[in-house]
Amino acid sequence: MSRLSERRAEHLAVLVPVVVMCAIGLWGLDRDGMWRDEAVTFQVARRSVPQIRHLLGSVDAVHGLYYLLMHLVLAVHPGEVALRLPSVFGAALATGLVAALGARLCRPRVGLWAGLAYAATPMVGHYAQEGRSYALVAAGVAGATLLLVRAVRGGRWWPYGAVLAVTCVLHEFAVLVLLAHACTLAFARVPGATWRRWGCAAGAVVVVLLPLVLVSWGQSAQVAWLTAPDGRSVEELLERFTGSSPVLLGPYLVLMALAGGMARSKRDLSPAGVALPLMVVPPAVLMGISQISPLYDDRYVLYSLAGAPLLAAAGAERAAGVLGRLRTGRRRLPAVPRQASYGHGAAVGAPVLPAPRGPAGRGGVALRDAPRISASRAHDAVPPSLWVRCRGGALLGVLAVCTVLVAQLPLLRADRRADHRPDDLAGVSALVGRVVRPGDPVLFLPSLERRSALAYPAGFKGVRDVALDVPAAEDGTLYGREAGPAELRRRLGGLTYVWVVSEPFALRSTWAPSNPTERAKLAMMTQEFITREEYVRRGITLRLYVRREEPWSAGSTQPRAS
Repeated sequence: MSRLSERRAEHLAVLVPVVVMCAIGLWGLDRDGMWRDEAVTFQVARRSVPQIRHLLGSVDAVHGLYYLLMHLVLAVHPGEVALRLPSVFGAALATGLVAALGARLCRPRVGLWAGLAYAATPMVGHYAQEGRSYALVAAGVAGATLLLVRAVRGGRWWPYGAVLAVTCVLHEFAVLVLLAHACTLAFARVPGATWRRWGCAAGAVVVVLLPLVLVSWGQSAQVAWLTAPDGRSVEELLERFTGSSPVLLGPYLVLMALAGGMARSKRDLSPAGVALPLMVVPPAVLMGISQISPLYDDRYVLYSLAGAPLLAAAGAERAAGVLGRLRTGRRRLPAVPRQASYGHGAAVGAPVLPAPRGPAGRGGVALRDAPRISASRAHDAVPPSLWVRCRGGALLGVLAVCTVLVAQLPLLRADRRADHRPDDLAGVSALVGRVVRPGDPVLFLPSLERRSALAYPAGFKGVRDVALDVPAAEDGTLYGREAGPAELRRRLGGLTYVWVVSEPFALRSTWAPSNPTERAKLAMMTQEFITREEYVRRGITLRLYVRREEPWSAGSTQPRAS
């Protein structure tokens, strides 16, 4: 086979999964409404650069680079589709990089299977349509991992360090992949010189990230809502990594187990040696840290998902080799890594010939010194019947992954409905626009519920925000600065009615806010007002409160629901 045909095969193994991921990412991208996290991205990214910089000094420093990127994107066209398009791009890029890893570490058909399996995973499809940074971080980690493979095999180290540094600044928890990469190098038993070069690159990444860590550490109250993960958290993460379907979980785990036994290699990188640490180490470390200081959420380790399909594809390749031996009664031709194979590998589904021993002796092939033969001679050395079986095996693998994708379609379809998110900010804004009149007083309980007005201001046009003192953009906060308890009581004291936009938990008798202004709101509503009307939208409640002593009749001229 010619070098041109070989390159085309590898490109095809990468391109097909990317196209599939683009189709999945763009499907239903224009669903109605942003949810709370997307709304934060939308309203912050539309501020000026000085206002964004002001915000990052007090909150959300960990997302600073992402907000600046989205500032440029939304400057072109502020809308929900534009908000999510970078995540679609990130997911497609990550898919292609996973496929490239499989092709480079083993052979093109393994990359094809891994890329398609990654694209078919519902968790990937979910964050491909999320206006947050996680899909881009996953792409950055996959790219850094591919650059690690290249660097270990003789490439330059600075691209690895540069890509990983940018990725860590995009989200600081990506730094945990350094531990996974250290495990990969240990599995491959690389020489001391490689460890020194990697250590220099890793040290540079840590130095770049350190200022962000120091700033974000002072903002850790933002994640005070997180709880320590337990055994159920591990089960849920495994289900999300493998597709959430009980029917698919068993075969997926079997394939990963088949590949997991090959993690340790002799002075070279194996698919399992790269994929297994990537999948296991960052979540395990973050869960361990979270037993002391809760920081774990599955989206923070989305980038580790890339290891699961890569590991399963390597297991499928091993299973295919075993089945082929059983059928032919011949000794299997071992597949060596792409750079160590003759003629730089082969086409999608093509077998790879074993390389002769080099100066590495029992440790394997010395990559720089191994003799090379042409791809055409390697092709001629393989019986035609074996070529047919290998190509057929590649197609069977694609068919199996397509079957998995079909099985996941109900989950993917459900994820594209707006009601699959925890709240409906657009629906709240539309409701306020229907039932609240211009000039009516509105109270947000707690203050973070102001996000619906910031994301969709049209429904709140003309209403009076009773508690607000300084708007969010001017104050350098996410939701603005509210009046103190005394001033708030004075403002509410002159009202006969007020509309309250609240979280469901804020209406429970057990809620005890620590913020004095929130406590004042709650006390005034429970002691001096009673509920007259209530409207519930997913995750948010709108109530009309009136004074206890105020007479209300059917002919009242006060605001009523339309």
